[in-house]
Amino acid sequence: MSVDLGVPELAKRVEDEMTQVEQSSSTVTVQGNLDALQAERNSSWPAERLVAHESFRLGLEENADRSRFVAEGDVVDPFLLNNPFLLDNVDGGSLLLSDLLETGPVVLVFFRFAGCPACNVVLPAYRDALAPELAALGAHLVAVSPQAPDKLREIKVRHDLNFDVASDPEAGLIRAFGIAFSPDEDAKAKQRERGSDLGEVLGTGRWELPYPTAVVIDQHGTVRFADMHPNWMIRTEAATILEVVRALVRPHAS
Repeated sequence: MSVDLGVPELAKRVEDEMTQVEQSSSTVTVQGNLDALQAERNSSWPAERLVAHESFRLGLEENADRSRFVAEGDVVDPFLLNNPFLLDNVDGGSLLLSDLLETGPVVLVFFRFAGCPACNVVLPAYRDALAPELAALGAHLVAVSPQAPDKLREIKVRHDLNFDVASDPEAGLIRAFGIAFSPDEDAKAKQRERGSDLGEVLGTGRWELPYPTAVVIDQHGTVRFADMHPNWMIRTEAATILEVVRALVRPHAS
């Protein structure tokens, strides 16, 4: 079973799939890009691989413990020292949530790693349809992955992303939000047999990934929106996030 957890030829596969998506998709929507990626796979992958891939994703969706998920109304405390809200910026230095909240709401989008094909079509959509609007509203966009900063920076450079990309290498924030998952030992063994080691891909030795998630936090530290998708071929649309943020800043604009 191939589940996109990281394979030796990953960089080449990402490049090939991105080329196909760019040629087939004229939309600037998150799901539009994902649908184009899936269409390319439907035409190029063998049926057995497609079935296994879908089965794995649907299994994550079915077995996710939603009681752990961060939820609207939760209050985070980003002002404590040594807390999980201190992230490593791939451009150097650190990102502290409390610093960002001083000047506006924060939107966190969690993704898997730089070589993840789905992430490589989602983040450019956020670059085009979300980041400029959030900046105009005075809000901050941060994309978060558990991958080590030196490896993670690749995706920001590849797509010239106009927002912060940050590493959570200990998965502290990912766990705090209840969105962490990892393959079982049998799945890990099968991946290693095929020459794939997610711990090496992430550069941390860990096999922990986040469910793709979008979280909006207001300046008081209250979660105003949280949307999780264990099936990583479904993500939160930019328009949905913008609607939430506009409602937060509108009272201050009057």
